[in-house]
Amino acid sequence: MSNGKIKRDKHDYTIQSVIHALDILEAFRGASEDDLGVTELAERLKLHKNNVFRLLATLETRGYIEQNKLTGNYSLGIRTFEMGQCFLSQTGLLKQARPVIDELARTCNESAYLAVLRCDRVVYLDISETSQSVRVANRVGNLLPAYCTAVGKAQLAYLRKEELDRIFSSPKLEKFTPNTISDRDELLEHLKEVAKKGYALDIEEYEEEVMCIGVPVMDYTGRAVAGICISGPGCRMTRKRMEAELLPLLKTAAQDISRRLGHNGVNLS
Repeated sequence: MSNGKIKRDKHDYTIQSVIHALDILEAFRGASEDDLGVTELAERLKLHKNNVFRLLATLETRGYIEQNKLTGNYSLGIRTFEMGQCFLSQTGLLKQARPVIDELARTCNESAYLAVLRCDRVVYLDISETSQSVRVANRVGNLLPAYCTAVGKAQLAYLRKEELDRIFSSPKLEKFTPNTISDRDELLEHLKEVAKKGYALDIEEYEEEVMCIGVPVMDYTGRAVAGICISGPGCRMTRKRMEAELLPLLKTAAQDISRRLGHNGVNLS
């Protein structure tokens, strides 16, 4: 008791409609589909369809949810990405990584990226661009398929098998170039090799004439919370150069960011 009053549990102050709105946002986390319909959301959350529709409409007006006008289904809106960036900035990832990728880009004179996983996609959060006139288009803010990008595969390789099975439920994956790994079982075997080596390559797997090399960034728990990569045109980014010259620089940079996030004794070899 305090001042003659019983201290109430915070659960006593929760607002049910707010909880349901957050439940809707969280329903998209780990979902295998790109978007979800009202009926599916109502079934997942065990809510009446009218309530779900009203909550979706409210979230849509604030930019947290977007509706596909063709299918009528819903997906997360740009506002969720903006809030995620704000969180990452406040928790230190962007702040800690920025000077490191700046130095990395200056040293190798190629574009260096910081990215994080979002289910089966990878979101590019920051870039330090090369001064060379021929470069890869800026991808900051873009969501690309994680399984055919170096920085995506570098993080996927550290997920548990059950997580990978949930993310890649279909036996076939979309093929973007002749080099894209489009078979799930082949991808899972490839990710095992990535985990052993500690780095991933993108040899024109998402875009022709574009090559990348990526490694994971670990937090204080030893979890891969992000990845960094060096990306450039195939005329400069040969496999020999990536593995012999760029990989040591990339690993050093990833170790630096990981230490800044509290990870001790990181080993990205």
